[in-house]
Amino acid sequence: GQKGGEFFTPISLVKLIVEVIEPDYGTILDPGCGAGGMFIQAALRHQRQLKQDPNSVISVYGQEKVEGTVKLCQMNLAVHGLSGLKNIRQSNTYYEDIHDCVGTFDFLMSNPPFNVDRVDREKITGDPRYPFGIPSVDNANYLWIQLFYSALNDQGRCGFVMANSASDARSSELTIRQELIKTGAVDVMIAVGSNFFYTVTLPCTLWFLDREKARTERKEKILFLDARHIYQQVNRALREFTEKQIEFIAGVVKMYRGETVEVKGNELLAESFPAGVYQDVAGLCKIATLTEVESQGWSLNPGRYVGVAEKEEEDFDFAERLQELNQELEGLNSEARVLEERIAENVRQILG
Repeated sequence: GQKGGEFFTPISLVKLIVEVIEPDYGTILDPGCGAGGMFIQAALRHQRQLKQDPNSVISVYGQEKVEGTVKLCQMNLAVHGLSGLKNIRQSNTYYEDIHDCVGTFDFLMSNPPFNVDRVDREKITGDPRYPFGIPSVDNANYLWIQLFYSALNDQGRCGFVMANSASDARSSELTIRQELIKTGAVDVMIAVGSNFFYTVTLPCTLWFLDREKARTERKEKILFLDARHIYQQVNRALREFTEKQIEFIAGVVKMYRGETVEVKGNELLAESFPAGVYQDVAGLCKIATLTEVESQGWSLNPGRYVGVAEKEEEDFDFAERLQELNQELEGLNSEARVLEERIAENVRQILG
């Protein structure tokens, strides 16, 4: 595969993924691990929130094609006191399954390169890590999605960053997406706005899969959450989620799963979910059935489902405001005529 959209994963997105999938035990895989940021945030969750030594409860496994980046990841783990350096290995994930991934891992987190082309189809044909088939288009997004799904065990959860285009991709990618949705594993889709990445402005979507969901009452449901309007502006070119915003978004997901969420300490949660119980909120979140998803052409784009938030009624007299605007327009037109006459006079003097 040729180099695609490879971008450093913003820390606030990594933190959100960690808070949603809650990788609190067992094995964690990142098959495109880069410098290991996903592993570090999982470890920090154990240290700061759970007051645990992460090495006693989780084991990390990584795969990365660039040797220098493998060493960087190992160094990053060592600096943060994480064991498992030998589990970070160099290989091309598309072609090599160095961790015997199929059905193995409790958790997976990743930010794969977007829209990679020129993956050798002959090398991956028949690979069990692509259970829904090889897409006919020259784009690896749905190879990554299948790699993530197939790596999970029966109770496994994963969260990953993906190009927006994958949510509505057509042709053979639509067929793969349809088969994936029918498994019941697609759990949560979160739309993220633009300007979260340091070098590009593109928006993205966070996908969350849960293999155990197919055996719960959520089997026929998917939570769609539109977080494009949620952010803190860091500077002119960069946005991020604050800690409270991460807590809010993750709290919505946890309520959807039936978990108890304390809303009093978070104004965003208290405003939208005062009883601490999930409810659809126009413009923010919607639980859709698989029947509804099918009626939308198997789209996983949150914008198709959450609708638009109702605007508060403005307290003003429309007729009065229209008259004010008309008077303002007449004034501007009058000024324009004066300026036009002045310009014409100046031109006559210059030419005269």
